[in-house]
Amino acid sequence: MPRYESDVCIIGSGISATLVAQVLAERKPGLSIQLVEAGRSFFDQTRRREWRQRALDYGENPYPGDVIEDQQAQGIISRTQAVGGLAIHFGGVMQRFSEEDTRLESMYGLAYDWPIEWAELERYYVAAEKRIGVAGEPGPYPEDRRSEPYPMPAMELTWNLQQLKTWAEKTGTRFCSTPVCKNTVPYDGRNVCVRCDTCNMCPTGARYSPDLQLRRLLDAKKIALHDRTLVRRLIVDDTGSRIVAAQGVHEDRPDDPAEYRAQTFVIAAGYAWSSHLLLLSATSRFPNGLANRSGLVGRYMGGHKFISAILEMDAEIYPGMFGGHSLVSRRFFRCDPKGFFVRHDFRVWDAAHQPRLRDENGKLLLGDAMMDDWRARAKRGRARVRMYYDVHPDRDSRLTLDPSRKNRHGDPLPAITHQLDAATRAREDRTRQHILGLYDELAKHDNGRIISTQFGDYLDHPTGGCRMGTDPADSVTDSYGRTHDHENLWVVGAPTLPTGGCANGTLTFAALTIRSAEKM
Repeated sequence: MPRYESDVCIIGSGISATLVAQVLAERKPGLSIQLVEAGRSFFDQTRRREWRQRALDYGENPYPGDVIEDQQAQGIISRTQAVGGLAIHFGGVMQRFSEEDTRLESMYGLAYDWPIEWAELERYYVAAEKRIGVAGEPGPYPEDRRSEPYPMPAMELTWNLQQLKTWAEKTGTRFCSTPVCKNTVPYDGRNVCVRCDTCNMCPTGARYSPDLQLRRLLDAKKIALHDRTLVRRLIVDDTGSRIVAAQGVHEDRPDDPAEYRAQTFVIAAGYAWSSHLLLLSATSRFPNGLANRSGLVGRYMGGHKFISAILEMDAEIYPGMFGGHSLVSRRFFRCDPKGFFVRHDFRVWDAAHQPRLRDENGKLLLGDAMMDDWRARAKRGRARVRMYYDVHPDRDSRLTLDPSRKNRHGDPLPAITHQLDAATRAREDRTRQHILGLYDELAKHDNGRIISTQFGDYLDHPTGGCRMGTDPADSVTDSYGRTHDHENLWVVGAPTLPTGGCANGTLTFAALTIRSAEKM
């Protein structure tokens, strides 16, 4: 059995794993750090351009081989397993949560308070924005005030978004450019974004990607990376509660397991695989899995729901560059504690008409006829609008081990079933009425109309499974991600969030992870 020793062993290689490695390498030069990742590496920038072109030409997966075929989770919404994690092809949105997210119980009598003060979390938001490289502008509402400006100016609004901003603000809601981790000026050795609108496969390196940051650490010999190696369980010492090793198996050597020994272990495997590993590591002394004295590992699996719409209005909206960028309003991130509880974001994208070869009557359109039809339809613009709204998980919203589904090694795979708490379910109809009323208000302006609506039937941007707290009886980790049960075992990133907010949580994961790494 090969044995690898280090000071710190990090399981996973996404944003959280990368940030832990960066901070530790800077704070403790000479520290030996190893990352163990089940998926493969995609470091070749030239190949990325080729894959991007094939994705454009043929609709292929831009990262061929970024999943492990028999390592699947029932109920998971993203299967990416690769060095860099899901963030190798995410959209790059970097919104903050708001203070309300951290004080739901004390402000509204709902859900659970986070064990961290807003002022401290805001300080780490600033640190994460600098380290990742975020472009944005100050929000127009006083509650969105910041202690420091964004590291880069906001992504400039396209013609289409300028027209849609004028239209949408007639409702009394103010919007700004959505903050993103895409360079608007040279930053951290990355190129300026040329807005080619293929952010899931950035060909220039302008969008932050954790695997490229890991490549820097590798080149500087700050870390060792073991990719294509699935960690199957953690090993506890014979008499105490310290983790002494992680046992894994390389894809090419399934019959020769490897052992990774370290002083500190960090699980950074995302919202599904972190809880899964802890449950898989059950022993006779820890029959319910590791870090699970509270029985909450794999419970309170969260995220947020959404309602989307396509609207049409009198505005000249043309197919143009960078349709992936958007407007955002944080007006509804907060609500009156004495009123009805409803919190959500408010995002607006253009949905420009595309050319067509036949008109409504089926007549073939070619040459000037096609262009005339296209120009005429562009006089009536379209917008795609979406609101993620805050919902709270029940204790039985959970990840469990499914003995009927196993990987090639015989390990049961995870099954995720989301369930919202009673208070969330009770207000669902009224929440929908509120959001649909905002869409109706939009449609009152500039001869607008609602073309379609979509109600999300899953929880997006998932979180939970190892929620943080001060009481070991109702949480898995403390506010830094250190597990209550094992002093040298940490969980970082999405699993530690008690609730999922009403915005993409990537920046929040990053802020909390930097705070954890500094504590380590």
